[in-house]
Amino acid sequence: MTNKVIQANVLMLIAASIWGFAFVAQRVGMETMGPHWFNSLRFFIGAIALIPVVMWIDSKKTKASKQELKPSTKTLIFGGLAAGVLLFVGATFQQVGLQYTTAGKAGFITGMYIFFVPLIGLFFQMKTGLGTWLGAIIALWGLYLLSINDDFALSKGDTLQLICAVAFAGHVLMIGYLASRMDVVKLSLIQFFVAGMLAMFLALYFEQLSWAIISSTAVPLLFAGVMSTGIAYTLQTVAQQHAHPSHAAIILSSEGVFAVLGGYLLLNEVLPPKGLLGCSLILMGMLISQLMPDVRWPKRTKTA
Repeated sequence: MTNKVIQANVLMLIAASIWGFAFVAQRVGMETMGPHWFNSLRFFIGAIALIPVVMWIDSKKTKASKQELKPSTKTLIFGGLAAGVLLFVGATFQQVGLQYTTAGKAGFITGMYIFFVPLIGLFFQMKTGLGTWLGAIIALWGLYLLSINDDFALSKGDTLQLICAVAFAGHVLMIGYLASRMDVVKLSLIQFFVAGMLAMFLALYFEQLSWAIISSTAVPLLFAGVMSTGIAYTLQTVAQQHAHPSHAAIILSSEGVFAVLGGYLLLNEVLPPKGLLGCSLILMGMLISQLMPDVRWPKRTKTA
């Protein structure tokens, strides 16, 4: 495992921890603001937070590096548009679905993108080793123990979370494809503006907004906008320059562990023994996918 891969893993783990704690902010924010306005404003805040970063990075680049790394404006815009649409779809179904299902079920079903990433990747001829599949299955089992109660049923909210998981799987694959081909910070900036605009169109049609609503939601909105959107999604984009999409999905799915930790620290939620076992299995799945990524299925021997 190279230093760049290790650094990428650390960055994705930081992103997952931010997303996990942001889950608390999303739940609190829903008490005073509609899901579409919440998503729209958080994405705009994340984009605005990146503007000075983009300007600073551009000022540090030499002319040679700019010519070497700079894709065409058209390519960058189309890449940001594609990533932004997938991000918008995933975030919308997740935020709306939280109104109709429990946090535990939402966390489990959203985390199923660790399974959808290698599954969708098969259609694009992406080779995934046995170690990655094994790690994904173990992590998925862990998410089940962590989040699901005995009365599991696929309700309206669960269905929305399942669509969210498929969209996030597509987003992980899209970022994995784009990250090594263009300026990742500019890519993040564009995808945030695209997702924010699309969410705003829904918000203008379905929801109301006032300064009173914004002020009462300011703290969770700023955390979700600056930390979860501006920082965490950008860390994901930067890290996926050096990470296989399936490995990235498993590490990023550890946000469920941090969500439970955030609930315990901030909302006084107690984790039962079954949940502790689930956290352990998620960590085990992450380790297996990283330490045994190239293990292949055994080949059949021909018999005479």
